[in-house]
Amino acid sequence: MAPAIMNDDQPPPDLLALKAEHRQLDQQIAELQAEPGCDQLELARLKKRKLRLKDQIQQIETSNIPDIIA
Repeated sequence: MAPAIMNDDQPPPDLLALKAEHRQLDQQIAELQAEPGCDQLELARLKKRKLRLKDQIQQIETSNIPDIIA
């Protein structure tokens, strides 16, 4: 398998997938919070998953920034 060629204009596909999942979790959390008497355990699990995704997204984004020595 050939290595993926990085292009600044096109983020890697895994980053796009993580961002899409992050948006989906955000929507699920908002819907769950809107319900009266929502399941707090499920809400906490979704929020924790969302934070892990955010960390993964941040790690990928920072790894794509080249180190520039001034």
